[in-house]
Amino acid sequence: MDAEKYRATRDLPPAALTGWRDALAPHLPRHPTILDVGAGTGGFAAAFTCWFGARVLAVEPDAARRALIPPGIRALDGVAEHLPVPDGCADLAWFGSVLHHLDDLDAAARETRRALRPGGRVAFRNVFPGHGGADLRVRHFPETERHIDTYPSVHRVEEAFAQAGFTRLDLRTITHTAAPTLAEYAATLDRASDSKLRALTDDEYERGMARLRAAYPHTPALSGMTLLLLGQPAEPRTEGPRRRSAPAQ
Repeated sequence: MDAEKYRATRDLPPAALTGWRDALAPHLPRHPTILDVGAGTGGFAAAFTCWFGARVLAVEPDAARRALIPPGIRALDGVAEHLPVPDGCADLAWFGSVLHHLDDLDAAARETRRALRPGGRVAFRNVFPGHGGADLRVRHFPETERHIDTYPSVHRVEEAFAQAGFTRLDLRTITHTAAPTLAEYAATLDRASDSKLRALTDDEYERGMARLRAAYPHTPALSGMTLLLLGQPAEPRTEGPRRRSAPAQ
């Protein structure tokens, strides 16, 4: 998948994502360190820097996408199951639309715990089975639910992270403006950059595009995704795996 096209069709400006800023802000210290897991081309990493004055460690396994992460953000080659960061280095771990790409959710939970400071938070922005009704793609391409049903459920994620000491703090749908109008959203939609749309047959995709074109074209393209926010106790940990590693620069 072309990294430039991915950035053009998937990354949104911080101004379109303020609901996520407002949901995370009460859980962060001043000038936090944020671990962006599966950072893509750095859209949210840039937003975190803008919103919170954060130091962002952007972990992304794809070299082409990693090369497009904005200057000033530390871009690291790695995956959720083997984070290339030292113990206790971050205040928040952010998983933006990456849960369904993980090979080992339990290993990712253990690594997240290792990488976070006591009292750290982990936030997931994802489409979950049974929670996709606010997503524009699900509304206009309902067959995507067949694919979404294969994703980790809220219960499965909470179960994996509970074993690493995390409990739920928040679960809600947050909306954002995907494009100024539905017509503009339809014009810029790129099937190749979206695993949900790629999973459709050609007929299913064309029917969905027909639904989009038949909708009110000047209506704002509002879409929603689920925020699942987990936390851990603030007291120092006395158990669990530790790993020595050089500090991320």
